[in-house]
Amino acid sequence: MKFFEAIANIFKVPDLRKRLMFTLALLAVYRLGARIPIPGIDANRFADFVNQHQGGFLGYLDLFSGGSFRRLTIFALGIMPYITASIILQLLAVVVPTIEKLQKEGEIGRRKITQWTRYLTLGLGLMQSFGIAVGLQSSSQGFVTNPGFGFAMMCITTLTAGTVFIMWLGEQITERGIGNGMSLIIFVGIVVGLPRAIQDIISKIQTGEWNAFHLIIILTMMVAVVGFIVLVERGERRIPVQYAKRVIGRRMMGGQSTHLPLKVNAGGVIPVIFASSLLAFPMTLMQVDAVKNSPVLSSMLDAISGAQPLYYLLYTILIIFFCFFYVSIIFNPNEAADNMRKYGGFIPGIRPGRNTAEYMDTILTKITVVGGLYLAVLSLLPQIMIQGINLQHLPLVGNWIDAHVWRWLLNGLGVNFYFGGTSLLIVVGVAMDTINQIEAQLIMRHYEGFTPRAGRIRGRRSSI
Repeated sequence: MKFFEAIANIFKVPDLRKRLMFTLALLAVYRLGARIPIPGIDANRFADFVNQHQGGFLGYLDLFSGGSFRRLTIFALGIMPYITASIILQLLAVVVPTIEKLQKEGEIGRRKITQWTRYLTLGLGLMQSFGIAVGLQSSSQGFVTNPGFGFAMMCITTLTAGTVFIMWLGEQITERGIGNGMSLIIFVGIVVGLPRAIQDIISKIQTGEWNAFHLIIILTMMVAVVGFIVLVERGERRIPVQYAKRVIGRRMMGGQSTHLPLKVNAGGVIPVIFASSLLAFPMTLMQVDAVKNSPVLSSMLDAISGAQPLYYLLYTILIIFFCFFYVSIIFNPNEAADNMRKYGGFIPGIRPGRNTAEYMDTILTKITVVGGLYLAVLSLLPQIMIQGINLQHLPLVGNWIDAHVWRWLLNGLGVNFYFGGTSLLIVVGVAMDTINQIEAQLIMRHYEGFTPRAGRIRGRRSSI
């Protein structure tokens, strides 16, 4: 009941209602453009080709484009060029002093970096659309009905313009709507696959391939994973910080206690995307004839593909590695310790300076390991349930495992389920962030929020 009251309160606030309707309108425009195909393409043949390679890089492109890549629409590239451009600039900030200086210049620096991100997005869009145009025309599958220079130019122009338009939609939602525009576009692109997933489950139940036990497992795991995500995403390690009293002019400053929050999952879904992209590259190489016909290369790539145990092991190691890599970029313990000492702050029981930096680095290492394992479990558990884990191929113990372990664990449930670990993490994370922003707007205007912890600020009319 409280949830529905909060939704009703949204429409009572004119500014909040206008922002919400503006966001929904632009998201509707995005979904409309995702249904407009590129002329000159055999869409059905290309969709069948993408469905056959869902486990590779093409599957990830289709996931983040909301199915637009499978249908080769004008939004086929999705928001991935913008995300890639943002990640590249974040990584360059570590080695390029100019970008690092701009990040510290406030609003002016942020606008400059945003402008560079737009230019880099345009460049990446041109490169990717050129690669797609060349790949479509050179393929022996017959995807292009009338290949030539005209089709190539039309394909490059259409895909690049679609990417730039999606970037503009995301920026407009962020500035004039509710929530982060780029995240909401990815959110909508993933959520639209829910009806298809439900239809797939219903068809498996009707054909007898699934029974009630399989359905209960899927629903239970979805609820458990969502609860797990909410718990960890809100988790943080709070380091107590005490500020000493200082006399500035005629005023006494400081003397207060606060804390330094360190999130358990500071990297978000970025480590998973990096690890998935690296492991998807060998699976994409399997489609090359030279690699496929080589017994040595094909056997090596088979060992790190799909549901093989080595694939899951490498996936876990890469996720943890990228967690440490990303956290080292966004948080510097030495710089945080110097800033704390500069303003008269210290951690009780820890000497300021080097000892404080080492103390924070130790805590950060521990929670980063926990965050990496959390992302690994979250990403691998749905994949194991969908594809299984081929433990029966292990030497020595493979025959025993094949005879005694559940078949659904070894072979998976075989459902084309959109809400895997990465997808569910994005959906839940974006939903939580959007709800928190709406809740903050409601509380600021003396309305109750979505959750009991939000409380209520009572105004003069609160008793009416």
